[in-house]
Amino acid sequence: MPHILARLRKVPYEAIVAILKADAAEHAEYALYLEHLWKNTEDSEEVIFLFRSDDMNKSREFITNVHAQALAADPKANLPEMTYLDCQDIRNTKKLEITSLWHKS
Repeated sequence: MPHILARLRKVPYEAIVAILKADAAEHAEYALYLEHLWKNTEDSEEVIFLFRSDDMNKSREFITNVHAQALAADPKANLPEMTYLDCQDIRNTKKLEITSLWHKS
């Protein structure tokens, strides 16, 4: 299942919670569903959140357009750093193969 990890700095956690709640219906129109939201314990103004995407192309296009609009309005806009992820199921991988990923000689 594809996911999108977002990292935003210099913003209060409560502000992001309110924005994400307000934007939830619009996000759903673009196949984005908030799954996790974290506040950095060492930096109270850093928030990390994870969206599930049911259609990565549609989600990516939406995010790209929203960020472009924000930057056009304010070139110094504080936007999240986005990382687009595709999950690889390793549950059925042999134990030796998984171990070898971390223990290369």
